[in-house]
Amino acid sequence: MHFTSEHDVADGVITREFTLDGIPGILWTPSDASPSAPVPLIMMGQPGGIGMRRMHPRLAARARAVAAHGFASVAVELPGAGERPPLPGAEQARSDLVRALSAGEAPSAQTVDRLVLPLVEKAVPEWQGALDVVLDLPEIGERVGFSGGVIAIGVRLAAVEPRIRAAGLFAGSYVPRTIMEEARRVTIPLHVLLQWDDEGNDRQMALDLFDAFGSAEKTLHANMGGHTGVPAYAGEDAGRFFVRHLGSPLE
Repeated sequence: MHFTSEHDVADGVITREFTLDGIPGILWTPSDASPSAPVPLIMMGQPGGIGMRRMHPRLAARARAVAAHGFASVAVELPGAGERPPLPGAEQARSDLVRALSAGEAPSAQTVDRLVLPLVEKAVPEWQGALDVVLDLPEIGERVGFSGGVIAIGVRLAAVEPRIRAAGLFAGSYVPRTIMEEARRVTIPLHVLLQWDDEGNDRQMALDLFDAFGSAEKTLHANMGGHTGVPAYAGEDAGRFFVRHLGSPLE
């Protein structure tokens, strides 16, 4: 990991941009985190294809919110996003998805697979590599959560990465059939956020995914409104979920 910048935010959160094997990332750490008082870590997922530059205001706001609970957070640029090269076939699959939705049709399972699975296959090992390095920092503790999307990436990580103790997932994006099956192997506590009127996404698919999860503790937090209409209290509820399952140095 090579840190490329560091600066203090006014509310006491240290922001450090880095690259890891050529992949950009950002680490946010509460200013009082230290080797003698390491803090839990939240892996912050983000939508595919947008890029951290455009997402930065929302990511930074989420980072400040989790820092208020005493957590560090990290985000990495997804494959095919930002200045990273596009994934082969992704543009055609995205066009096929948009064409189906514009015609009022459900996209085919093959289209969803072509769009999402290559992203999952590449992103999950990259996330695990980033986790290896970030957890080696002395101010970061061993308690880890995953928050956000792409939900298929979160499901795969929750199924295969034992260091993740709890996950807060943003429902709405399309989910391949194989990821639905993997959801049955997820047993960690889950907090799933669903916007009931999320335009362009499949509500029933989100409900089927929630039903498939094998977790003994799973909560579906559904709100009226579209993709960008998430109420502030939904984020507050997610914060309390992570405090409950990861603990907090502020307790």
